[in-house]
Amino acid sequence: MSATEVKDDRKYTKDHEWITPEGKVGITAFAVDALGDITLVDLTVKAGDSVKAGDAFGTIESVKTLSDLFAPVAGKVIAVNAELEEKPELVNEDCWGAGWMVQIEGADGDLMDVAAYSKLLAESDH
Repeated sequence: MSATEVKDDRKYTKDHEWITPEGKVGITAFAVDALGDITLVDLTVKAGDSVKAGDAFGTIESVKTLSDLFAPVAGKVIAVNAELEEKPELVNEDCWGAGWMVQIEGADGDLMDVAAYSKLLAESDH
């Protein structure tokens, strides 16, 4: 997996989170590369909770750091990936699929398309 890999079927935030049209949220390959080996994913929301765009919905811990996870859109949490509690390494193994974190039913936030996010990556110093 390349740190500059992006998927054209989702939108992105400047904080390197992605959201699919169905509302599944995760972190990008760039974020995974920057974090290193993921050791813990702590999702502090549950199905039925409401979130605002930019609200923290949990934290992710790696061998390098602890980072907050932010909701890319406002809406209602309709699912949480409970598998990450036992297998946080799924984020490293498949950040675009099995490593999704929450699913939010909501409106578009201030999101970037593939071209805008790719430009952000190209301009980063990582």
